Amino acid sequence: MGAGRSIASARAGGRAGVDMDSPGPRQEGPARLRYGRSGRGAGSVVIVEGAIVDLDGVRPGYVRFRSGRVVEVGQLGTDSTRGRERRLHGIVVPPPVNGHTHLGDAVSSREPPSGPLAPLVRPPDGWKFRLLRSVPAGAKVRAMASAIARMQHDGVGAAIDFREEGIPGVLALRSAARRSPVRVVALGRPRRRPVERGELAQLLAVADGVGLSSVREETLEDRTAIARACRSRGKLYGLHASESARESPDSYLDPRPDLLVHLTAASDADLDRVAEAKVTVAVCPRSNALFGRRPNLAGLERRGIPTMLGTDNAMFHAPSIWRELEFAYVSARLARRPVRPEFLARAALVTPWLLLGARELARVQADGPARPIVVRLPSEDPAYQLVCRATEHLIVRPGSRSG
Repeated sequence: MGAGRSIASARAGGRAGVDMDSPGPRQEGPARLRYGRSGRGAGSVVIVEGAIVDLDGVRPGYVRFRSGRVVEVGQLGTDSTRGRERRLHGIVVPPPVNGHTHLGDAVSSREPPSGPLAPLVRPPDGWKFRLLRSVPAGAKVRAMASAIARMQHDGVGAAIDFREEGIPGVLALRSAARRSPVRVVALGRPRRRPVERGELAQLLAVADGVGLSSVREETLEDRTAIARACRSRGKLYGLHASESARESPDSYLDPRPDLLVHLTAASDADLDRVAEAKVTVAVCPRSNALFGRRPNLAGLERRGIPTMLGTDNAMFHAPSIWRELEFAYVSARLARRPVRPEFLARAALVTPWLLLGARELARVQADGPARPIVVRLPSEDPAYQLVCRATEHLIVRPGSRSG
């Protein structure tokens, strides 16, 4: 697959608000949140009772944590401590993944110009690209670092970023993410056209793959060269497709990408082709809505297309995966094409980890590599709770400490 090898190898029923200080053995001192001031960390040892939502589905259960690691998982009422340890009610999930971002855009915090999308974001001279050229490198790094800190505060474990500006753009993103536990998957973009083998090799030496604008901006020869280079190095190849206008699947599926973004203008027949190709799709409902479009979430769900949610351009919206989840659900119902909360929860918590070749990070299990988070919400109908009611203020990271 695309970046599975390199990325995987790089990773080393109650009510919300239940008092965590219930009777139990003395803890090793209060643990504070590592990621922000609005949430709270649980102590060194804690049992979370309620529900689990992960790769294995949605189910009631308990999870016992020690220093942030899962040491026991089971059915409610069967834990080995017999009530001797501190308890918390909530929903335990893998860290969510922001499936599509453009973090370099964070340098702009103003309302974007009105009008169609293309003049804003089309390379090389759209408003966004003129903005990026006008801002000093240090200011871009600081803006990206701030956006990454926001995602960290939201409990996000990784973000898949389409990073423009060639090798310097990827290096700037690496610098912005250097002190963050958020795994930033950098899909860079070579600058020269036609694509030069040397520049592409240097780019892939520092990036996790390549993320292109669209087939309208790239020739088949360049796309083929990029896809081959990515696959030969175990990297991801992705591109935007059918965003503002329909594009033929014959173009964006040749060569086959690991990731397609948007597909807001895709027909039902186009989605059938994407499903047959078994390509993962990232959708960005809030960004799309800003320009009068919406992804066919119901069509993606019905066809079983692996789907992720992303917050898209940081100059348009805060990179909040929780806001994206709620908007996706509500907008689908507004359009009278509803989707199940379980489908959207999977899009944020499971599918991205599978794309990244990190299957075990999508599972809550004893002695596993994942560091799950706890969302302090009622455990009844847990997928709906996560999709429509979760915020960063309800997140607990057992065992974490502030810096």
